Amino acid sequence: MAKAIFFLCLVASICSHFGFAFEPAPLQDFCVADFNSPGLNTLGISLTRIYYGPGGINPPHIHPRASEILTVTEGSLLVGFVTSVPDNRLITKVLQKGDVFVFPVGLVHFQRSVGNGYAAAWAALSSQNPGVITVANSVFGSNPSIPGEVLAKAFQVDKNIVELLQSKHLVAILAVLVYRVHVEVQRV
Repeated sequence: MAKAIFFLCLVASICSHFGFAFEPAPLQDFCVADFNSPGLNTLGISLTRIYYGPGGINPPHIHPRASEILTVTEGSLLVGFVTSVPDNRLITKVLQKGDVFVFPVGLVHFQRSVGNGYAAAWAALSSQNPGVITVANSVFGSNPSIPGEVLAKAFQVDKNIVELLQSKHLVAILAVLVYRVHVEVQRV
């Protein structure tokens, strides 16, 4: 009897260790080796340098697998994020050179240059594979397109406005990316 109890305790002890080894972010468990960038390789973080022209923006977007910490190195930026449901509250702040701001994982956030000149910042993300989903690209630039009736009802606007936004979407995205914001990923 004592041997049976000892054996059951041993099995329970071994099985309980498997339960404690669970990783809620399984994407951190695989290695994305980049032998050209040994500094941040497999550490589970990313670093990005962002340049903003006068009035330039980094449009509303989310990182589904990472929080972001932004440090302004030049100029001034209006930054903000929207809290989750039910509040959907906009949190904003104007940052100056040397200021730091944190965007929580998975929340819609943006940056806009508000000074008279150029602005620059470093963004550190808490994942080697943070992902990025730009709101305008997802909503108005999906392929195939989200039906106009769905978007018209969701945004409470006329279907013609939605179709206009969907037709102008690619031109607007290129203008923002090419002329206003230059993003350069730096892997230290």
